Amino acid sequence: MSLNPNLDEIQLTKDDYERYSRHLILPEVGLEGQKRLKAASVLCIGTGGLGSPLLLYLAAAGIGRIGIVDFDVVDTSNLQRQVIHGTSWVGKPKIESAKNRIHEINPYCQVDLYETRLSSENALEILQPYDIVVDGTDNFPTRYLVNDACVLLNKPNVYGSILRFEGQASVFNYEGGPNYRDLFPEPPPPGMVPSCAEGGVLGILPGIIGLIQATETVKIILGQGNTLSGRLLLYNALDMKFRELKLRPNPIPPVIEKLIDYEEFCGIPQAKAEEAKQQMESQEMTVKDLKELLDSGAKDFVLLDVRNPHEYEIAKIPGSVLVPLPDIENGNGVAKVKEILNGQTLEDSLPLRYRLIAHCKLGGRSAKALAILKEAGIVGTNVKGGITAWSREIDPSVPEY
Repeated sequence: MSLNPNLDEIQLTKDDYERYSRHLILPEVGLEGQKRLKAASVLCIGTGGLGSPLLLYLAAAGIGRIGIVDFDVVDTSNLQRQVIHGTSWVGKPKIESAKNRIHEINPYCQVDLYETRLSSENALEILQPYDIVVDGTDNFPTRYLVNDACVLLNKPNVYGSILRFEGQASVFNYEGGPNYRDLFPEPPPPGMVPSCAEGGVLGILPGIIGLIQATETVKIILGQGNTLSGRLLLYNALDMKFRELKLRPNPIPPVIEKLIDYEEFCGIPQAKAEEAKQQMESQEMTVKDLKELLDSGAKDFVLLDVRNPHEYEIAKIPGSVLVPLPDIENGNGVAKVKEILNGQTLEDSLPLRYRLIAHCKLGGRSAKALAILKEAGIVGTNVKGGITAWSREIDPSVPEY
Protein backbone atom coordinates (compact mmCIF):
# COMPACT_ATOMS: atom_id res chain seq x y z
CA MET A 1 0.00 0.00 0.00
CA SER A 2 1.25 3.48 -0.83
CA LEU A 3 -0.20 6.77 0.32
CA ASN A 4 -0.82 9.08 -2.62
CA PRO A 5 -2.86 12.10 -1.49
CA ASN A 6 -3.69 14.92 -3.86
CA LEU A 7 -1.05 17.34 -2.62
CA ASP A 8 -2.37 20.16 -4.79
CA GLU A 9 -5.26 20.44 -2.34
CA ILE A 10 -2.95 20.70 0.67
CA GLN A 11 -1.64 24.14 1.54
CA LEU A 12 0.77 25.07 4.30
CA THR A 13 0.04 28.17 6.33
CA LYS A 14 2.56 30.77 7.45
CA ASP A 15 2.47 29.13 10.89
CA ASP A 16 3.15 25.75 9.27
CA TYR A 17 6.29 27.07 7.56
CA GLU A 18 7.59 28.36 10.87
CA ARG A 19 6.47 25.37 12.96
CA TYR A 20 7.93 22.74 10.63
CA SER A 21 10.99 24.64 9.43
CA ARG A 22 13.36 21.90 10.61
CA HIS A 23 11.40 19.38 8.58
CA LEU A 24 11.24 21.56 5.49
CA ILE A 25 15.00 21.85 5.23
CA LEU A 26 15.41 18.06 5.23
CA PRO A 27 15.63 16.85 1.60
CA GLU A 28 13.79 13.65 2.60
CA VAL A 29 10.84 15.68 3.88
CA GLY A 30 10.74 19.11 2.28
CA LEU A 31 7.55 20.82 1.23
CA GLU A 32 6.03 17.72 -0.36
CA GLY A 33 6.75 15.58 2.68
CA GLN A 34 5.22 18.07 5.10
CA LYS A 35 2.12 18.21 2.91
CA ARG A 36 1.96 14.43 3.04
CA LEU A 37 2.05 14.54 6.82
CA LYS A 38 -0.69 17.16 6.88
CA ALA A 39 -2.84 15.09 4.51
CA ALA A 40 -2.34 11.85 6.45
CA SER A 41 -4.71 10.24 8.92
CA VAL A 42 -3.54 7.87 11.64
CA LEU A 43 -5.60 5.82 14.10
CA CYS A 44 -4.00 4.97 17.43
CA ILE A 45 -5.49 2.10 19.42
CA GLY A 46 -4.85 2.97 23.06
CA THR A 47 -3.49 6.01 24.91
CA GLY A 48 -1.37 4.11 27.40
CA GLY A 49 2.38 3.61 27.61
CA LEU A 50 2.87 3.20 23.86
CA GLY A 51 0.12 5.54 22.74
CA SER A 52 1.34 8.43 24.87
CA PRO A 53 4.72 9.15 23.20
CA LEU A 54 3.34 8.06 19.85
CA LEU A 55 0.51 10.59 19.92
CA LEU A 56 2.73 13.40 21.19
CA TYR A 57 5.24 13.02 18.39
CA LEU A 58 2.72 12.37 15.61
CA ALA A 59 0.93 15.57 16.59
CA ALA A 60 4.22 17.47 16.77
CA ALA A 61 5.23 16.10 13.35
CA GLY A 62 2.15 17.66 11.75
CA ILE A 63 -0.17 14.71 11.13
CA GLY A 64 -3.40 16.30 9.94
CA ARG A 65 -5.87 13.86 11.45
CA ILE A 66 -5.42 11.57 14.44
CA GLY A 67 -8.03 9.11 15.73
CA ILE A 68 -7.85 7.71 19.26
CA VAL A 69 -9.60 4.60 20.55
CA ASP A 70 -9.71 4.15 24.34
CA PHE A 71 -12.39 3.67 26.99
CA ASP A 72 -10.27 3.90 30.15
CA VAL A 73 -9.76 6.71 32.65
CA VAL A 74 -6.45 8.09 33.88
CA ASP A 75 -5.18 6.34 37.01
CA THR A 76 -2.34 7.47 39.25
CA SER A 77 -0.44 4.27 38.43
CA ASN A 78 -0.49 5.29 34.74
CA LEU A 79 1.59 8.42 35.26
CA GLN A 80 4.87 6.51 35.66
CA ARG A 81 4.90 5.84 31.89
CA GLN A 82 1.85 7.37 30.18
CA VAL A 83 3.40 10.78 29.70
CA ILE A 84 0.58 12.33 27.70
CA HIS A 85 -1.54 12.42 30.89
CA GLY A 86 -1.07 14.56 33.99
CA THR A 87 -2.06 14.46 37.63
CA SER A 88 -4.96 16.86 37.08
CA TRP A 89 -6.54 14.32 34.70
CA VAL A 90 -6.67 11.41 37.18
CA GLY A 91 -10.15 9.90 37.12
CA LYS A 92 -11.03 11.50 33.77
CA PRO A 93 -11.22 9.86 30.31
CA LYS A 94 -7.85 9.20 28.74
CA ILE A 95 -8.98 10.23 25.28
CA GLU A 96 -10.03 13.67 26.54
CA SER A 97 -6.69 14.05 28.34
CA ALA A 98 -4.84 13.02 25.19
CA LYS A 99 -6.83 15.40 22.98
CA ASN A 100 -6.16 18.28 25.34
CA ARG A 101 -2.42 17.62 25.30
CA ILE A 102 -2.30 17.12 21.52
CA HIS A 103 -3.93 20.50 20.98
CA GLU A 104 -1.41 22.13 23.29
CA ILE A 105 1.29 20.82 20.95
CA ASN A 106 -0.56 21.26 17.67
CA PRO A 107 -3.88 23.14 17.75
CA TYR A 108 -4.38 22.51 14.02
CA CYS A 109 -4.51 18.71 14.31
CA GLN A 110 -7.95 17.18 13.88
CA VAL A 111 -8.51 14.71 16.73
CA ASP A 112 -11.30 12.13 16.48
CA LEU A 113 -12.27 10.35 19.68
CA TYR A 114 -13.74 6.85 20.00
CA GLU A 115 -14.50 6.27 23.68
CA THR A 116 -15.31 2.61 23.26
CA ARG A 117 -13.78 -0.84 23.45
CA LEU A 118 -12.61 -1.93 20.00
CA SER A 119 -14.59 -5.04 19.02
CA SER A 120 -15.43 -7.21 16.05
CA GLU A 121 -18.67 -5.24 15.74
CA ASN A 122 -17.10 -1.78 15.40
CA ALA A 123 -13.47 -2.30 14.28
CA LEU A 124 -13.97 -2.14 10.50
CA GLU A 125 -16.09 1.00 10.75
CA ILE A 126 -13.60 2.75 13.05
CA LEU A 127 -10.46 1.77 11.08
CA GLN A 128 -11.90 2.43 7.61
CA PRO A 129 -11.32 6.23 7.36
CA TYR A 130 -7.63 6.11 8.34
CA ASP A 131 -4.49 5.59 6.27
CA ILE A 132 -2.44 3.86 8.96
CA VAL A 133 -3.33 2.02 12.18
CA VAL A 134 -0.93 1.98 15.14
CA ASP A 135 -1.44 -0.74 17.74
CA GLY A 136 -0.70 0.51 21.25
CA THR A 137 -2.63 -2.22 23.07
CA ASP A 138 -1.43 -4.67 25.70
CA ASN A 139 -3.54 -7.78 25.19
CA PHE A 140 -3.65 -10.57 22.63
CA PRO A 141 -7.35 -10.50 21.68
CA THR A 142 -7.13 -6.84 20.61
CA ARG A 143 -3.85 -7.39 18.76
CA TYR A 144 -5.39 -10.17 16.67
CA LEU A 145 -8.50 -8.06 16.13
CA VAL A 146 -6.44 -5.05 14.93
CA ASN A 147 -4.36 -7.29 12.68
CA ASP A 148 -7.30 -8.99 11.03
CA ALA A 149 -9.17 -5.71 10.52
CA CYS A 150 -6.06 -4.21 8.89
CA VAL A 151 -5.74 -7.24 6.61
CA LEU A 152 -9.38 -6.99 5.55
CA LEU A 153 -9.07 -3.24 4.94
CA ASN A 154 -5.54 -3.44 3.47
CA LYS A 155 -4.05 -0.96 5.94
CA PRO A 156 -0.54 -0.90 7.48
CA ASN A 157 -0.42 -1.99 11.11
CA VAL A 158 2.42 -0.45 13.12
CA TYR A 159 3.01 -2.83 16.02
CA GLY A 160 4.68 -2.47 19.40
CA SER A 161 4.67 -4.39 22.66
CA ILE A 162 6.38 -3.99 26.03
CA LEU A 163 6.93 -5.93 29.24
CA ARG A 164 9.30 -5.35 32.14
CA PHE A 165 12.57 -4.28 30.43
CA GLU A 166 11.97 -5.59 26.90
CA GLY A 167 10.06 -4.36 23.88
CA GLN A 168 9.25 -5.29 20.30
CA ALA A 169 8.29 -3.33 17.20
CA SER A 170 7.43 -4.12 13.59
CA VAL A 171 5.27 -3.05 10.66
CA PHE A 172 2.65 -5.54 9.53
CA ASN A 173 0.52 -5.84 6.41
CA TYR A 174 2.57 -3.32 4.43
CA GLU A 175 3.50 -3.67 0.75
CA GLY A 176 3.05 -7.43 0.72
CA GLY A 177 4.92 -7.99 3.98
CA PRO A 178 3.91 -10.33 6.80
CA ASN A 179 1.13 -9.66 9.26
CA TYR A 180 0.84 -10.35 12.98
CA ARG A 181 -0.39 -13.90 12.42
CA ASP A 182 2.86 -14.71 10.63
CA LEU A 183 4.67 -13.88 13.88
CA PHE A 184 2.13 -15.51 16.18
CA PRO A 185 -0.07 -18.01 14.26
CA GLU A 186 -1.66 -19.04 17.55
CA PRO A 187 -2.06 -17.04 20.76
CA PRO A 188 -0.17 -18.20 23.86
CA PRO A 189 -2.19 -19.84 26.64
CA PRO A 190 -3.96 -17.27 28.82
CA GLY A 191 -1.78 -16.16 31.70
CA MET A 192 1.48 -17.35 30.15
CA VAL A 193 2.46 -13.79 29.18
CA PRO A 194 1.64 -11.42 32.07
CA SER A 195 0.28 -7.96 31.46
CA CYS A 196 2.20 -4.89 32.56
CA ALA A 197 -0.13 -4.67 35.56
CA GLU A 198 0.96 -8.16 36.59
CA GLY A 199 4.58 -8.25 35.45
CA GLY A 200 5.53 -4.59 35.69
CA VAL A 201 7.24 -2.35 33.16
CA LEU A 202 10.10 0.14 33.27
CA GLY A 203 8.39 3.47 32.70
CA ILE A 204 10.93 4.61 30.09
CA LEU A 205 10.56 1.47 27.95
CA PRO A 206 7.23 2.33 26.25
CA GLY A 207 8.66 5.74 25.43
CA ILE A 208 11.38 4.10 23.35
CA ILE A 209 9.08 1.59 21.61
CA GLY A 210 6.32 4.18 21.10
CA LEU A 211 8.78 6.53 19.42
CA ILE A 212 9.93 3.71 17.14
CA GLN A 213 6.28 3.22 16.18
CA ALA A 214 5.94 6.95 15.53
CA THR A 215 9.10 6.90 13.40
CA GLU A 216 7.81 3.99 11.30
CA THR A 217 4.46 5.74 10.85
CA VAL A 218 6.12 8.93 9.59
CA LYS A 219 8.40 6.95 7.25
CA ILE A 220 5.40 5.18 5.71
CA ILE A 221 3.67 8.52 5.13
CA LEU A 222 6.78 10.10 3.62
CA GLY A 223 7.67 7.04 1.59
CA GLN A 224 11.24 7.30 2.86
CA GLY A 225 13.74 4.81 4.29
CA ASN A 226 13.34 1.13 5.05
CA THR A 227 10.48 0.24 7.34
CA LEU A 228 10.37 -2.64 9.81
CA SER A 229 8.12 -4.61 7.47
CA GLY A 230 9.56 -8.13 7.39
CA ARG A 231 11.65 -7.44 10.49
CA LEU A 232 10.91 -7.77 14.20
CA LEU A 233 12.97 -5.34 16.25
CA LEU A 234 13.77 -6.57 19.76
CA TYR A 235 15.02 -4.19 22.45
CA ASN A 236 16.49 -5.02 25.85
CA ALA A 237 16.75 -1.94 28.07
CA LEU A 238 18.92 -3.58 30.74
CA ASP A 239 21.57 -4.59 28.20
CA MET A 240 20.87 -1.58 25.95
CA LYS A 241 20.85 -3.87 22.93
CA PHE A 242 18.78 -4.03 19.78
CA ARG A 243 18.55 -7.11 17.60
CA GLU A 244 16.42 -8.16 14.64
CA LEU A 245 14.57 -11.24 13.52
CA LYS A 246 13.54 -11.70 9.91
CA LEU A 247 9.83 -12.24 9.32
CA ARG A 248 8.32 -13.78 6.22
CA PRO A 249 4.71 -14.28 5.21
CA ASN A 250 3.40 -17.76 5.93
CA PRO A 251 3.52 -19.79 2.68
CA ILE A 252 0.09 -21.11 3.64
CA PRO A 253 -1.46 -18.04 5.27
CA PRO A 254 -4.58 -18.34 7.40
CA VAL A 255 -7.70 -17.23 5.57
CA ILE A 256 -9.07 -14.05 7.12
CA GLU A 257 -12.57 -13.53 5.73
CA LYS A 258 -14.26 -11.84 8.67
CA LEU A 259 -13.68 -10.71 12.22
CA ILE A 260 -14.28 -13.39 14.84
CA ASP A 261 -14.71 -13.69 18.61
CA TYR A 262 -11.12 -12.92 19.65
CA GLU A 263 -11.71 -13.51 23.35
CA GLU A 264 -12.77 -17.05 22.45
CA PHE A 265 -9.87 -17.42 19.99
CA CYS A 266 -7.39 -16.52 22.74
CA GLY A 267 -9.04 -18.82 25.29
CA ILE A 268 -10.07 -16.01 27.64
CA PRO A 269 -13.57 -17.36 28.56
CA GLN A 270 -12.13 -20.81 29.27
CA ALA A 271 -9.40 -19.30 31.47
CA LYS A 272 -11.94 -17.19 33.36
CA ALA A 273 -14.16 -20.23 33.84
CA GLU A 274 -11.23 -22.21 35.21
CA GLU A 275 -10.28 -19.38 37.57
CA ALA A 276 -13.89 -19.06 38.72
CA LYS A 277 -13.98 -22.82 39.26
CA GLN A 278 -10.82 -22.67 41.37
CA GLN A 279 -12.23 -19.82 43.43
CA MET A 280 -15.55 -21.64 43.84
CA GLU A 281 -13.85 -24.86 44.89
CA SER A 282 -11.65 -23.04 47.37
CA GLN A 283 -13.24 -21.73 50.52
CA GLU A 284 -13.27 -17.94 50.72
CA MET A 285 -13.17 -15.42 53.51
CA THR A 286 -13.33 -11.64 53.41
CA VAL A 287 -10.61 -9.34 54.70
CA LYS A 288 -13.00 -8.41 57.53
CA ASP A 289 -13.20 -12.10 58.47
CA LEU A 290 -9.41 -12.25 58.45
CA LYS A 291 -9.16 -9.13 60.61
CA GLU A 292 -11.54 -10.65 63.18
CA LEU A 293 -9.49 -13.84 63.21
CA LEU A 294 -6.24 -11.95 63.74
CA ASP A 295 -7.82 -9.81 66.48
CA SER A 296 -9.15 -12.91 68.23
CA GLY A 297 -5.61 -13.93 69.13
CA ALA A 298 -5.93 -17.34 67.46
CA LYS A 299 -2.51 -18.87 66.86
CA ASP A 300 -3.21 -22.21 65.19
CA PHE A 301 -3.29 -21.07 61.57
CA VAL A 302 -0.86 -20.01 58.84
CA LEU A 303 -1.41 -16.90 56.74
CA LEU A 304 0.25 -17.67 53.41
CA ASP A 305 1.29 -14.95 50.97
CA VAL A 306 1.86 -16.35 47.45
CA ARG A 307 2.99 -13.12 45.74
CA ASN A 308 6.51 -12.55 44.44
CA PRO A 309 9.26 -11.50 46.88
CA HIS A 310 9.51 -7.93 45.56
CA GLU A 311 5.74 -7.51 46.03
CA TYR A 312 6.09 -8.75 49.59
CA GLU A 313 8.66 -6.02 50.20
CA ILE A 314 6.20 -3.36 49.00
CA ALA A 315 3.34 -4.37 51.29
CA LYS A 316 2.48 -7.22 53.62
CA ILE A 317 -0.17 -8.28 56.10
CA PRO A 318 1.40 -8.69 59.56
CA GLY A 319 2.13 -12.31 60.44
CA SER A 320 2.04 -13.59 56.85
CA VAL A 321 4.53 -16.14 55.52
CA LEU A 322 5.85 -15.83 51.96
CA VAL A 323 5.81 -18.84 49.62
CA PRO A 324 5.58 -17.53 46.02
CA LEU A 325 3.17 -19.17 43.60
CA PRO A 326 5.97 -20.16 41.15
CA ASP A 327 7.55 -22.20 43.96
CA ILE A 328 4.22 -23.90 44.66
CA GLU A 329 3.80 -24.63 40.95
CA ASN A 330 7.20 -26.32 40.70
CA GLY A 331 6.57 -28.42 43.81
CA ASN A 332 9.18 -26.91 46.11
CA GLY A 333 6.62 -24.59 47.65
CA VAL A 334 4.24 -27.45 48.36
CA ALA A 335 6.89 -29.15 50.47
CA LYS A 336 7.61 -25.86 52.24
CA VAL A 337 3.92 -25.31 53.07
CA LYS A 338 3.71 -28.86 54.46
CA GLU A 339 6.78 -28.16 56.58
CA ILE A 340 5.28 -24.94 57.93
CA LEU A 341 1.97 -26.63 58.76
CA ASN A 342 3.67 -29.59 60.40
CA GLY A 343 5.54 -27.18 62.65
CA GLN A 344 2.32 -25.51 63.71
CA THR A 345 0.52 -26.43 66.91
CA LEU A 346 -2.96 -27.35 65.73
CA GLU A 347 -5.85 -27.13 68.14
CA ASP A 348 -9.57 -27.65 67.73
CA SER A 349 -10.46 -23.98 68.06
CA LEU A 350 -10.53 -23.39 64.28
CA PRO A 351 -12.14 -25.31 61.41
CA LEU A 352 -9.67 -27.32 59.34
CA ARG A 353 -10.03 -24.99 56.37
CA TYR A 354 -8.83 -22.07 58.51
CA ARG A 355 -5.57 -23.81 59.38
CA LEU A 356 -4.18 -22.42 56.09
CA ILE A 357 -5.29 -19.03 54.77
CA ALA A 358 -3.81 -17.81 51.49
CA HIS A 359 -3.79 -14.43 49.82
CA CYS A 360 -2.13 -12.58 46.94
CA LYS A 361 -2.70 -9.15 45.39
CA LEU A 362 -6.30 -9.66 44.23
CA GLY A 363 -7.20 -13.29 44.97
CA GLY A 364 -6.53 -15.06 41.67
CA ARG A 365 -3.03 -16.38 42.32
CA SER A 366 -3.88 -17.53 45.83
CA ALA A 367 -6.90 -19.45 44.49
CA LYS A 368 -4.58 -21.15 42.00
CA ALA A 369 -2.09 -21.96 44.75
CA LEU A 370 -4.81 -23.48 46.92
CA ALA A 371 -6.00 -25.64 44.01
CA ILE A 372 -2.46 -27.05 43.68
CA LEU A 373 -2.15 -27.56 47.44
CA LYS A 374 -5.53 -29.29 47.51
CA GLU A 375 -4.19 -31.92 45.11
CA ALA A 376 -1.44 -32.51 47.66
CA GLY A 377 -4.03 -33.00 50.40
CA ILE A 378 -3.75 -29.53 51.93
CA VAL A 379 -7.05 -27.71 52.44
CA GLY A 380 -7.12 -23.93 52.79
CA THR A 381 -9.16 -20.76 52.52
CA ASN A 382 -8.65 -17.91 50.06
CA VAL A 383 -8.79 -14.25 51.06
CA LYS A 384 -11.19 -12.55 48.69
CA GLY A 385 -9.71 -9.44 47.09
CA GLY A 386 -6.25 -10.13 48.52
CA ILE A 387 -3.99 -7.50 50.01
CA THR A 388 -5.61 -4.84 47.82
CA ALA A 389 -8.90 -5.34 49.66
CA TRP A 390 -6.97 -5.35 52.96
CA SER A 391 -5.47 -1.96 52.11
CA ARG A 392 -8.80 -0.48 51.02
CA GLU A 393 -11.06 -1.89 53.73
CA ILE A 394 -8.87 -2.63 56.76
CA ASP A 395 -5.54 -0.82 56.85
CA PRO A 396 -4.97 2.12 54.45
CA SER A 397 -1.37 2.42 55.69
CA VAL A 398 -0.58 -0.74 53.68
CA PRO A 399 0.53 0.60 50.26
CA GLU A 400 -1.70 -0.22 47.31
CA TYR A 401 0.27 -0.90 44.15
